Parts: sequence; structure tokens; C-alpha cells
Amino acid sequence: MDTAINLVKENRAILRAKLDQIPALKEAEATTKVPKEFLVLAACALLLVLLFFGIGAGALCSIVGFVYPAYKSFEAIESKNRGDDTQWLIYWVVYAFFSIVEVFIDFLVYWIPFYYAFKLAFLLWAMLPQTKGAKHLYDTFLRDILKQNESKIDAALADAKKSAGQVASEASAATSEAVSAAMSTSGTESKKDD
Repeated sequence: MDTAINLVKENRAILRAKLDQIPALKEAEATTKVPKEFLVLAACALLLVLLFFGIGAGALCSIVGFVYPAYKSFEAIESKNRGDDTQWLIYWVVYAFFSIVEVFIDFLVYWIPFYYAFKLAFLLWAMLPQTKGAKHLYDTFLRDILKQNESKIDAALADAKKSAGQVASEASAATSEAVSAAMSTSGTESKKDD
């Protein structure tokens, strides 16, 4: 029993030393008179409760899925090492695939208990360099699907680009006509006012 208590005390001291580097936690500790390690543990517990009950869990998953990977992608772009570029490109491919699948099964997601907790765990597994989950998914699953359907995907993107160009030109023409009509109407009204 004493060894367990000593182990907890040692880990608490290590955590406290790491938390001492964060000025905001020092201020929070001074204000609340609660040790900063307990504040962090309470915040983590609150975050987990919110996540399990789905309160703000979608937003949290989006933040986790975007913020850290976006920052690491920026660092990868700016570094000379090209290996980390590949890691983050693979993550974004996996994330995009996951997001597309999620759109189509959204109505089922509502019925899965703790979905956002699983999603957060998946995103962390996929993005963390220690696990390289995105690379594993890409190598074992996605690469084959994308390679087999590459020509179909290219054709669909070309069609979408063509359609988007047509819609944009039609919208531009309609906007020009509306502006011309509005200008001629306002010119006619201003002459009537004179």
C-alpha cells in the first residue's frame, strides 16, 4: 500500500513540475487556492463528462481534428524534412475519407452511444506521431480503394469542375442582368423624382 501511495506522490510531483511551466495555471492556483494538478484533473474530468454525454462533443472533436494537425502541417511545410509532410498529407486524406463517410451515416451516428468519445479516440489515434494510425489505415485500406477508383474519381472531379464552371458563368450572367436592371430602374426613378 505504501508503494502505491509513494508512486502516486511521485507522479503528482512530476505532473506539478510540468504544470509549473504554465503561467495561467500558476495564476489559477493562486486565485482559487486549489493545487494546479487538481485543477487540471478536474478540467479533464469535466471534459470527459461533457464528451460522454455529447455536450459540445462535436465541436471538441472538430477542434481536436483540425487545430493540432493544421499546426503540425504548417510546421511540416516550413521544415526541410519531407517525411513529416507525407505523414500529415496522409492524415488529411484519412480525415477527409472519414468525414465523407460520416456525412452519409450521420443518421446512424445519433444512435451510437458515446460516438463522440470513440471519434475523439480515433482522431487522436490517427494523428499522433507515436501511433501513426492514419498511415496504417492508408497503407492497409485506403490506398487500394483510391488506386482502384482513381480514374472514376478523376472523371467525377472533372465533371464537377465543368458543372461548377457552368453554374458560375450562369450565376455571373444572372447577377449582371440583375445589376443592369436595378441600375436602369434606379435611373428611371431618379428622373421621376426630378
